[in-house]
Amino acid sequence: MTDTTATTTGASRVHAVTAATDEDMRVLGRDLAALSRPGDLLILSGPLGAGKTTFTQGLGQGLGVRGSVTSPTFIISRIHPSLTGGPSLVHVDAYRLGGPDEIDDIDLDMTLPESVTVVEWGEGVAEGLSDDRLEIRIERHPDDTRTVHLRPVGARWADIDLPGTAAGNG
Repeated sequence: MTDTTATTTGASRVHAVTAATDEDMRVLGRDLAALSRPGDLLILSGPLGAGKTTFTQGLGQGLGVRGSVTSPTFIISRIHPSLTGGPSLVHVDAYRLGGPDEIDDIDLDMTLPESVTVVEWGEGVAEGLSDDRLEIRIERHPDDTRTVHLRPVGARWADIDLPGTAAGNG
């Protein structure tokens, strides 16, 4: 995993990290788990097969949660309780949701304060859940490498050294 760029767009920094393998995606997830705390919202976007669930598997490993992290496409939302006394992982797949009104129907506001919440396919749907969030956009290239764009939004992420950045731990 290597840092390819760190740029500023408006008031937000956007970091682009290269993940050459599935394991690199899991490592990025584990690295972000080390920075995560209850109330964090991560919004993942990218095409089918980009690595959203693979990233979330690493996040779950890093958080030390119970259960196998798989795509919750058909059940929409799955809660993975912590095995280590940390926050639970709430894993949501918004692919089948019609918009922000439908994400409100699954009551994430009830679990968000004490959990780390990941919303796959969340772009344009989940931003209203929190003013503080990490938006993660994944591009998968023909050679199966990925460029992962990390965009911190809000005060919570303002001074965090993200994985893969020159000052980060990746």
